[in-house]
Amino acid sequence: MFDTINGLPIHPLVVHAVVVLLPVTILGVLALVIRPAWRARYGVLVAACALVVTLLIPVATSSGESLEKHVGDPGEHAELGDQLIWFAVPLLITAVALVLVDRGITDRIARRPLAGTVISVVAVLAAVAAGVQVYRVGESGARAAWGDQVGGQAQHR
Repeated sequence: MFDTINGLPIHPLVVHAVVVLLPVTILGVLALVIRPAWRARYGVLVAACALVVTLLIPVATSSGESLEKHVGDPGEHAELGDQLIWFAVPLLITAVALVLVDRGITDRIARRPLAGTVISVVAVLAAVAAGVQVYRVGESGARAAWGDQVGGQAQHR
């Protein structure tokens, strides 16, 4: 199912969406924490972005497994990629929580003065963790795809 589109592997196409949307979501969550006034205007957009990228991660991992059958085992990249969903889900949850608290939907939580601070701290931690993990996945993927070609040319100079 997650193999090719017009004869090209789908994995690099989906991965580029994840590589763009996850950092955008991270920056959006951080912006909502730093500027709570932006939650009303941009909160739903950030939460929607978090949802889309969270849904795309399993597509990226499944398509990566299909690609692995053709090009070989990417080693650490596959393991790190499989873990990325566990960093995106907390980011999604905290993005939604920031929006819900801001809109007063969760009145019991919103009335507690410390609740907003706790959600903000957890959101920052989730954003930093997701940022580190997406970097690790991307760096290991670049090494798996290009390490021999680029590294080999640099050594021959």
